[in-house]
Formats: sequence, structure tokens, C-alpha cells
Amino acid sequence: MAAPNQQTTLPHRAVSSIRGSATTHINTTVGGNGSNTITGGGHSSYNSASGVGSATNSGGHHTSTHSNSGGNNPRTPLRTIPPMTPTFSSPSSLRAEDEVLIIEFGARTLRVGFAGDAAPKAAVGFGPELARRVGDFRRWEVPLGGSGADGAGSDDWRKRAWSEDHELWRADVRGLDLGLVGDRMERALREAFNKYLLIDSRPRRVVAVLPSGTPLPLLATALATLFNRFHTPAVSLMSSSIACAVSAGVRSTLVVDMGWAETVVTAVYEYREVQSSRSVRAGKMLVEKTHNLLATSLVAQQPSPASLNNEEAEIRRVISFEECEEVATRLAWCKPIRNLDSVAVEQNEGLPTVTEQDETESSTAPLPTNQTTSTFIPLKSITPPRKVEVTYEQLSMPAETTFFDSERPIASFDDDELPLPLLIYRSLLKLPIDVRGICMARIIFTGGCSKVLGLRSRILAEVNTLVQNGGWDPVQGKAVEAYKTNPSLRQAGNRTLTSESPHDEGGGGGGGGHEQDGVWVDAASDAQQEPDPVEQQLRRKEGEKRGLQGQLRVIESLGAWSGGSLLSLLKVPAVAMVEREAWREHGPSGASRPSEVEQKAAQRQSMGTGGLIRGSAGANWTLGVWGYL
Repeated sequence: MAAPNQQTTLPHRAVSSIRGSATTHINTTVGGNGSNTITGGGHSSYNSASGVGSATNSGGHHTSTHSNSGGNNPRTPLRTIPPMTPTFSSPSSLRAEDEVLIIEFGARTLRVGFAGDAAPKAAVGFGPELARRVGDFRRWEVPLGGSGADGAGSDDWRKRAWSEDHELWRADVRGLDLGLVGDRMERALREAFNKYLLIDSRPRRVVAVLPSGTPLPLLATALATLFNRFHTPAVSLMSSSIACAVSAGVRSTLVVDMGWAETVVTAVYEYREVQSSRSVRAGKMLVEKTHNLLATSLVAQQPSPASLNNEEAEIRRVISFEECEEVATRLAWCKPIRNLDSVAVEQNEGLPTVTEQDETESSTAPLPTNQTTSTFIPLKSITPPRKVEVTYEQLSMPAETTFFDSERPIASFDDDELPLPLLIYRSLLKLPIDVRGICMARIIFTGGCSKVLGLRSRILAEVNTLVQNGGWDPVQGKAVEAYKTNPSLRQAGNRTLTSESPHDEGGGGGGGGHEQDGVWVDAASDAQQEPDPVEQQLRRKEGEKRGLQGQLRVIESLGAWSGGSLLSLLKVPAVAMVEREAWREHGPSGASRPSEVEQKAAQRQSMGTGGLIRGSAGANWTLGVWGYL
């Protein structure tokens, strides 16, 4: 043991051993080789000049190794990590500046996602579950009287509204609590942001895709929710029909939006909404007809179209809305149109011609049978729960009575309850002939009801039948049919036109004409037109493909949300763009009408009201087509 006043030098990087007290020092320097073996106790040291040395202590002595080499140092070198640039310091900051949220507002669903994506990240539906508070476990309570319906105890569906709790809003704003609509909208957006999009509460620009027929109070509620509760700097409004046309890759189309409360038929020409009509025959009516079908089957009655149209049966609800909607979504289907050849044979005069056939073919042909396939539908919302047997023929009645209702005459329908084939046909009749030829070849079916099996083909066949029977003449009726079938009336009309036709006082080149296929043709319109050199030059282009016109055709679309995402990715600003400060200062009353926007500031608009333009809309801000409502 060393004295307290004596300094003890400890070896550098010493390795101690408990087997002995001897200490061995091995100092290695660059320049030589050496090795030393210690077989007994004592102090030993070894110096090597080559950088390579070894020592073995078999007696359990303490051995220490010292190295002052710079090139082959056995130590782990210190690794210097260069500082990361601020550009890549946070992955979320890369997208925060250019992040644009696309929100599609629907009556029952809210779709949210990022601009540039092909599909939304979240689709939040509205229902009683969304209105629950934290800690509300009434759904899993067991009733005192036994097992309840669908596990629902005190939270019985009979104690709340049948379908109103599943809607965000309705078109009739009379008696509607707009504050509650804003609260439900905020909760759905926060759930989408926190659960699906995984983003923070940083303000981001928003593109709102919504129907052009949205009432102004509902639009004001949506904008107030985004500006006041999410601090959105700017909101761009985009029409859902134009977004559907963009996602389909066409500039002109006829959009048939088969939504929840109503079906809207909108004609879009060069990204402009030129005509719109609507009908109440939509998803809500389909679910109500499905409820009437199941309720009639419960009492062992044969369902019929008359029982499904009975309004008194809709007063008392015996089945929950959730089960009726599930049956309508999974089992509802639409029957095809009747064979037109058999209908034409029945209308012909005389007996039909009998074609010869082999006797063996008639003997082997399958005989018609009246047996229909049925299925059992379990209903848990009734007391006691039971299964109902319904045939597939009966499951086609809700779609038949909702969208077609062929049992009633056309004159009995109101303007807002027209069947869908007649609604589409009259919408095409209202269009100019050039717009009609383009739009009828680009029909888009969208909405939840468009997924009903066989519905789109049935509607297209019905519209084709209306076109073949009535043509494109907007004047129809018994007088028109009598004029076409009675030759004497046509001759009298032609003589009247001939007597009233203008003539030249000089006697040359008067305004004469002639009759062709029962139609009076003016001489000026019958004259041969001079060839247009520009048109001939355009036709000489090789590989020119003209768009299909004049034929009924259905095209597919990715939906309104995808169209809004594509337009936002292309940096196309909307006409209706609302800034947060302008909205807080003036509100909806500060918006200018689209016709009041200065033409010099707006310049040329390649897309009309509710659409988009390539440029700024000027100092005056507008709500677009929603400003007219």
C-alpha cells in the first residue's frame, strides 16, 4: 500500500484480473513486432514498435495494454453526425404549406382527404352513434324485460326519429336547427382529421365540393364552421356535377345524381351548368318502400305496388331504419324492361305470323314455371325477433315503385315527382340541339342509389323507348298524334302555309317552298350551302376523331371528390373563393352576384358559375351559383 504522500501512477486503460497481483504493461508503438509470455508473478512490460503486440499471462497477473497508435487504434472512433438541414427536419412541414383538404359535403356522408389523392381518406357517416357523449354506454345496456333488439336496451330506436338522426341536413331548412348542423359537422370533421388523416389543428386551405342546389343557410353554416372552428384561411367552392365531369375526363355531360333526398339531373356543357331538374324519387323513398314491403310481409300479406304506395302504412314504423337500409342496400334490385318485340307484335293489326320449327326443339324446350326463389331475412328490431320469407320478385318492387311507378299515368305526376326516365328525357328536351347531342352520349350516374343492381340499364332502356316513341318534339299530346295520322289536317295546314308565304314584289326569287315527308321546307333553307374552306381543311387532318354524338351512352366517373382533388392538384382556382377575413367582416351578404363581378378583373372565364377559371376572380368575391339562392 503506498504512502499517502507518495504519488501512484496508474497505467492507461488498465485491465485488472483477480487471479494475481502481478502487473504487466504492454506498450505498443508503430514500427516493430514483439510478444511476451509471463509464467510467474512479477511485473512485466513489453514495448512494440510495429503496432502489433501480444501478451499472455498464465499466472493470473494483472495485465495492462497501452497503445499510442493513431492509424490502427482499437478504440471505436467517434462518429460525427452532420446536422440535418431544416428542409428535412420535420416530414410534416414538407406538406403543411401545400396541404389542401378536399371535403365533399353530402346529406348523409362527409368525405375528406388530401388534394392529389385518387380517393378520400375518410368517409364519415352520420347517425345516432355520432351524437353520443363520452361515457354513454346505453347501446350495450340489457333491458329489464329480456334480450332486446340488436342489443339495444334503453336506447330503443322507437324513442328517436326514424331517419332524421341519420341526416346531416335536409333541403327544407324550415324548422331546421342550423346550430346543431354546425356541431355535427364539426364533430365529423374532427373525427376524420384525428382518426383517419392524422393531422394536427394547423389551418389549411379547403376545397368544398357540394351540390349547386344547396340552400344558402346551409352553405353559410358550413363556411362558418370552417372559418370559426378550424380557422381555415380560404375556402374554394366547387360544384359536384362539374367535379364529376372532370373525374370522368369530359367537358360536357349529363350528370344524374341519385342521392338521398332527391335525384338531380344536371346538364354540363363546357364545364358550365346549363340546365338542372330534380325529383324526390331517391334513396329515402327507396328505404321507405322497403320498410312497407317488410311490414306487409310480417302480417303474412301478399305485397303489391298498391300496398307499397299506401301513405297510411308509412305512419307507423315497425322496423328500424338500420335494418331497412341494410335490406335495401344488399337485396334490392331492378327488373329489366319488357321485350320490345313482343310489345310491337301486340300493337300490330291482324294475327301474328307463326314461324315453323322442329318438333324436337319444342319437346326439349324448358317449360315455364311459376316457382320463384325466396330468402329469409332476419329482423332483430321487432319484438320478438323473427325471420321473414320474401321472394326475389317481391324484392324488386321497391325499386320499381320508387324510380319508375309505371302503374300510374304520366299526367298524375307532379313536377317534383317525375319518374327518372321521364325526368331525363324532359331534361334532354330542354337543351339546345347541339348541347343535347353531346350530353346524351355522355351520361353519368352517380350517388348511392346508382349501385342498385340493374337500375342504370333499365333507366337507359326506358329513355331509349321514350325517344323512339315521341322523338325530340317538345309538343306532344292527342292533337299532335291526330295531326300526324290524319292526312286531311296535314293538307289543310300546308295550304295555309302556302297562302301565307311571302312573295317578292318583283316576282323573282320569292319565298316559296315545298312539302317533304309531310313537313313544309322553305326554299331558303333548302338551298345548297357553299363549302367552307376552313371546315374542309379541318376535315383533311389525319387521324381526326370526332366525339360520339346523338346516341344514348353511359360513361363511368370516379366521383365528385376525385374531380375536386384533380382540379386542386392542377392549381386551378375556383370562381367562388371565400377568404376568412372577408367572411368575418361581411358574412354571406357581402358576396357579389356573379353578374356583378367586373369583366376586366375576371377576364375570360373558361368555366362558368360553380366551375373554375384559370386566374383570379378579382377583388370582388362571390359565392358563384350559390349566391342566387
